[in-house]
Amino acid sequence: MSDPHPGRPPEKEDKRTFLQKVAEFIHPGPDSLQELIETLAEAEDNEVIGPESRVMLERVIRMADMTAGDVMVAAPRMDLINIDAPYDELLHLVINTAHSRFPVYQERRDNIIGILLAKDLLKLQRAPELNIRALLRPAVFVPESKGLNDLLREFRGNRNHLAIVIDEFGRMAGLVTIEDVLEQIVGEIEDEFDIPEEDGDIFGLADRTYRVSGDTSVERVAEAFETHLQGSDPHASFDTIGGLIAHEMGHVPRRGEDLQLGGLHFVVLHTKGGAVRWFKVSRAEAAGAGG
Repeated sequence: MSDPHPGRPPEKEDKRTFLQKVAEFIHPGPDSLQELIETLAEAEDNEVIGPESRVMLERVIRMADMTAGDVMVAAPRMDLINIDAPYDELLHLVINTAHSRFPVYQERRDNIIGILLAKDLLKLQRAPELNIRALLRPAVFVPESKGLNDLLREFRGNRNHLAIVIDEFGRMAGLVTIEDVLEQIVGEIEDEFDIPEEDGDIFGLADRTYRVSGDTSVERVAEAFETHLQGSDPHASFDTIGGLIAHEMGHVPRRGEDLQLGGLHFVVLHTKGGAVRWFKVSRAEAAGAGG
C-alpha cells in the first residue's frame, strides 16, 4: 500500500525520557527551591508532566531537607518487646499491634539489644526450647540528624527496614522505618489496618477486646457495647467515635494514647491523616484488672 502523503517526512518517535523532558522544560535552572516547585507546577499546567508526577517530584525535592527526626515514631510511642517477657505476652503484643518488626530491650526500654521479626515467633512455637536471643537480628542505630536521602540509601543497601534513632546525647529518640521514608515520596502506604468500610467497623479480637474504626458512629459504638457515650461537654455533638475521643483528649490523638469513657477503655491503635483510623476497645473494668 502506497504512502498517502509521499511528500511528508515520517514523524520521529520522541525517545526523550520523562526526566529529559522535565530538564529541558526548566532550562535554565531555577534559582531557589520555591522557584523549582513553581516551575514543576507550570510543567503540569503545560502537560509536560502529570499531576501525580508533579506531586511526587515535589515530595522528593522537599525530602532532601528532612531528617530521621522529622518522620520518626517518638520513643514513648514505640511498641517494644521485653526480652524476659513470656511467650504468650509476646504473641499478644504482636497480634494487637500488627507490626512485622519489634525492637527488643533488656531491663530498660532504652537498652535495645536487637530486633525481632514477628514471623520468627513461629519458630518459638514449633520449638519452645529455643532461646529468643537466638532469633534477634542486629539493631541499626542512626542519629536524629540523618538525612532521609542517605537513610533510604542505607535501608536499600543493607536490606534493613527499621532503625533506632539516637539524639545528640546518645539517648534513644525513637524509631524510623523504610515505610516512614517512602511515605514522604509516595504518600500514605496502605497497610493491614486499611480495611474497607463495607467490610465492617467493629471487630472482635481473640483476647476479648475489640478493634473499632475511628469513623464508626458514636451511636453504633454505644449500641454495640450497651453503654451511654457522652463527652464532658453536654452541648457538643459528634458523629464519629474518633471525633468524640479527640475532643475529650483535647488534641489530635497519637498512637498508644488511651482514654476511658462510658465504661470503655479506648486505646489508639493507628492514625492516618490527622485522624484515628482504629481503636482497641475493652471494658474499663477488664482493662483495669489486667493492668
